Amino acid sequence: MNKYYWLIPVLPLLGAVFNGLVGKRAGKGAVTIVGLGVVLGSLLLAISAFFAMKGMPDHRLVLDYGEWMATGALSVPFGLVVDPLSGTMMLVVAGIGFLIHLYSVGYMHGDEGYARFFSYMNLFVFFMLTLVLGSSLVLMFVGWEGVGLCSYLLIGYFFETDFAPDAGLKAFLTNRLGDLGVVIGMMVLFAAFGTLTVSDILTQAGHLAPEVGFGVLTFATLMLFVGATGKSAQLPLYLWLPDAMAGPTPVSALIHAATMVTSGIYMICRLAPVFTLAPITMDVVAWVGAATALFAATIGLVQRDIKKVLAYSTVSQLGYMFLGLGASGFAAGFFHVFTHAWFKALLFLGAGSVIHAMHHGAPSAHAQHGQEDGAHAPSDPGVSPEQDLFKMGGLKAKMPITFWTMLIATLAIIGFPGTSGFASKDEILYLAYLKNPALWAVGVVTACFTAFYMLRLFTLAFLGKARDPHAYDHAHESPATMTLPLALLAVGTVLAVWLGWPKAFGGDFRIEAWLAPATTFGQLHGAHGEHGSHQLAWALASVSTLLGLGSAAFGYFSYKDGLAVSAARAAQFPFLHKLLLNKYYVDEGVELYLLRPIRWCGNVLWKLFDVIIIDGVGVNLPGALARVSGDFTALLQTGRVRNYALSMALGAAVLLYVFLK
Repeated sequence: MNKYYWLIPVLPLLGAVFNGLVGKRAGKGAVTIVGLGVVLGSLLLAISAFFAMKGMPDHRLVLDYGEWMATGALSVPFGLVVDPLSGTMMLVVAGIGFLIHLYSVGYMHGDEGYARFFSYMNLFVFFMLTLVLGSSLVLMFVGWEGVGLCSYLLIGYFFETDFAPDAGLKAFLTNRLGDLGVVIGMMVLFAAFGTLTVSDILTQAGHLAPEVGFGVLTFATLMLFVGATGKSAQLPLYLWLPDAMAGPTPVSALIHAATMVTSGIYMICRLAPVFTLAPITMDVVAWVGAATALFAATIGLVQRDIKKVLAYSTVSQLGYMFLGLGASGFAAGFFHVFTHAWFKALLFLGAGSVIHAMHHGAPSAHAQHGQEDGAHAPSDPGVSPEQDLFKMGGLKAKMPITFWTMLIATLAIIGFPGTSGFASKDEILYLAYLKNPALWAVGVVTACFTAFYMLRLFTLAFLGKARDPHAYDHAHESPATMTLPLALLAVGTVLAVWLGWPKAFGGDFRIEAWLAPATTFGQLHGAHGEHGSHQLAWALASVSTLLGLGSAAFGYFSYKDGLAVSAARAAQFPFLHKLLLNKYYVDEGVELYLLRPIRWCGNVLWKLFDVIIIDGVGVNLPGALARVSGDFTALLQTGRVRNYALSMALGAAVLLYVFLK
């Protein structure tokens, strides 16, 4: 069976080629069968490969297909590696990817670009699996760049609009900045270890001691982390991810849940033994993660677009993951990747179900419908009516399946006791406290903000009275192709806790022992990360949980009776509300102080070099001289024989004078 495992990434590629070239002519039925079938086939093969790897003594399955490239000292194999880290991530990508593909059948059914959409989605899964399974940094980078390309195509899917192509280009260019860091980091690692094969790098790293001060490995890991801030949307390269909401909702779920945005976390976990040798980098990772988590959570407090709230929630949760990694909790950070994959995919697809229900009854962007208890819900031209939380309300009765599944996901993301989100979040907070109590404090504040804005979202969408009666009357539960993935994701969200009840809370934290062969590969000293006392862990978890539940209750009571309380609070703190609503004016600042000067310099260089020097002096001037000389010569062409004879005589006289002088 091993000889067929190369099909795990290749099957989605074949589906992308088919749907892209002949899908439109073949019809939606063929597109659906191929688009879902290749991902399902990839998932089944991935499950087989996972158990084959699990049955091996070292939990490592290496699929070597020969040498890919060789020049000088560089030799790169073309191979795939299935170990506990890549194997788990492979199942997440293929499994949740399949559910999102299934959901897309109902969500995108009426779209004219149905075949093109599934071609892009299949291509995305191919590149993501290549990134996860690549045995070398070079092959990993192919997948890394590929998902960047697919994000551009998927975010800009609605190319006939103005905002979607701009958002896709923004994602593409922002990620290129981070990718430069990855390239530099790879070159430095090659200079340090003489190889780009991951296993060889980790084996050599296992014989080294942590750097004291700033050294080569610190520089290399910092450059790799720059790339991670791009792909995983950390400060300052987070700007692309909220705008990624311009794509269809299944795209948001695919990018934001368990695939592209977790690439940076996966890369750091894959190179964990190298990162542990650079304490400075680990500190930077922890503090950038904490700052990003808090920064994005504050913005999510006041957003009206249901997808924008979830987008900033994703940025914040990614910050949590980096906080865990920076605290040397590679298993904890990856466990949050795993749990987040389930509940965030569920939240996005649930939001898509709400948008689908509101779509046909939504008023125009400039209409103003609905008033509740004197709290008017004004239109916002920047928010699509079917995505405006202020236009929703009371959908529990209309959409019971979406309601209950969204409730499960909401409880998980706020860290309700006993949920998977509680286990992964509080394990990260505990490790953060052991590293620096200030990091723990930032994490707790972020958790409180998360609980508030998620209960705000849930209450505005599903509870209370309908604020837009017209849209409410037309709202309905989504079709089975959409609700079935919601139910399966809800089950996964509930069961995910089985992998990771932390040791500090009386569990065995299975995922830490499971990932150890990958996160400590090649290390002579084995696993790291001894936990402190159970009493301290429970005390910290009790504080964070009580504060989080209190914040959740505050969010519910603030919005259960309509918009009056929130409107009064906004009027009480107008500057703060406007600052958060406008996302700290970061986009405007980037436009004013970065992009506009770059455009001005570009125009100057264009005028100076292209127009004046290249076009003017280099091209147009020689042409003009040739034209003038031609015109002058034409004056001598009179057509009279006596003039020509005179010219010849004068020429002969000049020659005689020159030679006889």
